[in-house]
Amino acid sequence: MKLYHTTAGNFVEEEGQFYQVDGIAWDELLALENIAEHLSAVIAQGKQSQDFQAAKLLAPIEQQEVWAAGVTYYRSRGARMEESKNAGGGDFYDRVYSAERPELFFKSTASRTVGAGGKVRIRADAHWSVPEPELTLLVSPGGNITGYTIGNDMSSRDIEGENPLYLPQAKVYNGSCALGPGILISAGPLPHSTEIMLEIMRRGLIEFSGSVALTELKRDPKTLVSYLMRDNSFPHGCFLMTGTGIVPPNSFTLASGDRIRITIEPIGTLENEVA
Repeated sequence: MKLYHTTAGNFVEEEGQFYQVDGIAWDELLALENIAEHLSAVIAQGKQSQDFQAAKLLAPIEQQEVWAAGVTYYRSRGARMEESKNAGGGDFYDRVYSAERPELFFKSTASRTVGAGGKVRIRADAHWSVPEPELTLLVSPGGNITGYTIGNDMSSRDIEGENPLYLPQAKVYNGSCALGPGILISAGPLPHSTEIMLEIMRRGLIEFSGSVALTELKRDPKTLVSYLMRDNSFPHGCFLMTGTGIVPPNSFTLASGDRIRITIEPIGTLENEVA
């Protein structure tokens, strides 16, 4: 089943039918440890709603924080080493890739995050910007993975490459994050064969495309969550991006008007335009 946050309220969808989720706020809903059971009960009532069709999708986030994991794919490791080699930081990424402790960093708040159809941004002081398509976990306050969505971790590669200590500036700014279109509610892991697909359209033509399967994800999502929950609490739950394995060539940078499409088949497609 899939959960959507919209201008007309919250909806759960199963087999193409939509049911409005009443009587519980979005933050309370995402904080439920038994969210699948709660939504199943809504569906079981059989009260289908047509209001979803006329509603506008919102980013599936209110008081949750968005965190991210880095260097979880071999391709990402190589890209990070290359972009930072002149700053002497390349070896750090190689060591993180092999280390027991993962790289985790704060990514976004609701005010910096857009949903499907919203506009993402590139920093005005950056010259090399890329999207990072990522499987994103919904994590409950108890540290359980209760759902999955699609994330776009917009990144300024030249700023991070200049010095790894500039990572927060390269990653955290207004419009630097997109989530959606909805949340696939599932307590079980996605199949390893699941693919993440990226298309970047420019003036109606495909400027770049790529894909990666979850078999290439080096870090187990549950392990990533276990490190995130160490000495951290998330009373409304949180989102954790799991890293990217799709990196455009060094000659590519995003431009205003580009359209970014990220598809993960069980979840849907997250599409955003660059402001």
